[in-house]
Amino acid sequence: MPALLLSLSLINDKFVLMKIGFDAKRAYNNNTGLGHYSRTLIAAMATGYPENEYVLFTPDLSGLFDAKQYANMQTVTPSKTTDKIFRRNWRSRSVISDLKKTGIDLYHGLSHQVPVGIDKTGIASVVTIHDLIFERYPEQHGPINVMLYRKKFTYACMHADAVIAISRQTKQDLLDLYHVPEEKIYTCYQSCDPSFGEKVSAEEKERIRQKYGLPERFFLSVGSVTERKNLLTICKAMNHLKDELQIPLVVIGSGRKYLDTVKEYLKKNNLEDRVIFLSEHAEAASAGFRSSADFPGIYQSALALIYPSVFEGFGLPILEALWSGLPAIISNVSCMPETGGDAALYIDPFDDKSLAENMKAVATDSGLIESMREKGYAHAQNFTVEKCTAAVMEVYKKITK
Repeated sequence: MPALLLSLSLINDKFVLMKIGFDAKRAYNNNTGLGHYSRTLIAAMATGYPENEYVLFTPDLSGLFDAKQYANMQTVTPSKTTDKIFRRNWRSRSVISDLKKTGIDLYHGLSHQVPVGIDKTGIASVVTIHDLIFERYPEQHGPINVMLYRKKFTYACMHADAVIAISRQTKQDLLDLYHVPEEKIYTCYQSCDPSFGEKVSAEEKERIRQKYGLPERFFLSVGSVTERKNLLTICKAMNHLKDELQIPLVVIGSGRKYLDTVKEYLKKNNLEDRVIFLSEHAEAASAGFRSSADFPGIYQSALALIYPSVFEGFGLPILEALWSGLPAIISNVSCMPETGGDAALYIDPFDDKSLAENMKAVATDSGLIESMREKGYAHAQNFTVEKCTAAVMEVYKKITK
């Protein structure tokens, strides 16, 4: 080999500083919070730290993420017949052989889990814990699920080299409920898709309005329709306002029993035409909805985000609202003050009268809206993709020294 080519080869060999593996199941198969976290972090790592190689391990592929657009990224799926059949077991155990085969230096379990035996491979490992909500509200998850979650979460916290908590609230829960050593926990806030911070044109917003049949003015609720997310309190607030404020609520999120409870309340109080369940709209099956590509346009068309959740690990819709220039009325409990900062209006999550007053204030006070937008943009700078990714990279470096 000529000397010049040998020199270039050595440089190229050294160019890859680290080979990082991700549990990418959620990136490919989840269009809610865990999926958004995974996709945003993976993409930001690939573009922000191109000197590394990234390997995505997923039991299934989908159109929610495209690794092919990144030259420094590859995807690994089950190859053995047994692993293809027992995909869940592959992700939690058998994937170990693929981790070794690909020669990764570090593995990041992006949603509460690391493979059994990872600590015996010599591969450094990190797990992200988003929340311990199932421990606080076990009745909303069922005893079998709680048992399975607890086993998975505790194993990950015990055997991973580092634990990332996405908020101070989650870190405190890990200390209080699982007694994870504090020196092992790193608080690394998450960011959101950068598209929320890009101004959507009037033409695009009109296209989205027509596509989903959105009203000219509306409040917005984002999140699964479960008891913890507390949509019923918003409906009660709207009942207080129904004679003086003719502004409907658009809901992005699906549910089951609790959704039935909400709909019964709406019917009883003649509010059925005031609440639009967008996830039941025919266009919810479209790629723009399933991938959330249309969401920035929906956020930027709304009047305010209403988010009276009882408990969250981070509260991603709040951050999406801040980046979108959308005022947010949110709960004053759990991690919400961390995410909302001084930019949001805060309420007790069950005080429907206070919520109604704040909704009316946002709907009628243009000065308040402008102030909240300015504060929201300033506070959102604490959660840029660059800052959040850099914090995670620092964890990687500490455990691979």
